[in-house]
Amino acid sequence: MTSPLYFIPLIFLLLACDQLTKLLVCYAIPLYGTLALIPKFFYLTHLYNTGAAFGMLHDSNRFFIGVSLGAFLFLFWQRRHFASTSMQVGWILIMSGILGNLCDRLWRGHVVDFLGFEILGYYWPPFNIADSCICIATGFFLLSAFSSSRGR
Repeated sequence: MTSPLYFIPLIFLLLACDQLTKLLVCYAIPLYGTLALIPKFFYLTHLYNTGAAFGMLHDSNRFFIGVSLGAFLFLFWQRRHFASTSMQVGWILIMSGILGNLCDRLWRGHVVDFLGFEILGYYWPPFNIADSCICIATGFFLLSAFSSSRGR
């Protein structure tokens, strides 16, 4: 069994991608500005968020700094229990996602969101690479949970 610590460079690579894309968006697109890359489908919209997903719990940056630190420390402490490949991939993704948004909260005072989609006239609230890592990690954790329960 490989320890997830072996994958720390991947965590920092994903973190760097997240922070670089946020930096580019902050530099190239004014706050609340939108750039339609694929009109009526994919947009870059420069927003910031001091709350949770979809802007819930707005102005709760300090609370989410604490939650992020707690989750990061707990998952780091539990790293040895992530034995399967899907669990290890999920661990890499969730750790980098937590770090990406935590860096924003600590350095900027808010999270930068910018990836926006419109599907059949409905807009999905903008998100970022760190958010994507966290959501995909959840998928890997669910995949691992269902595949291990089948083997029983």
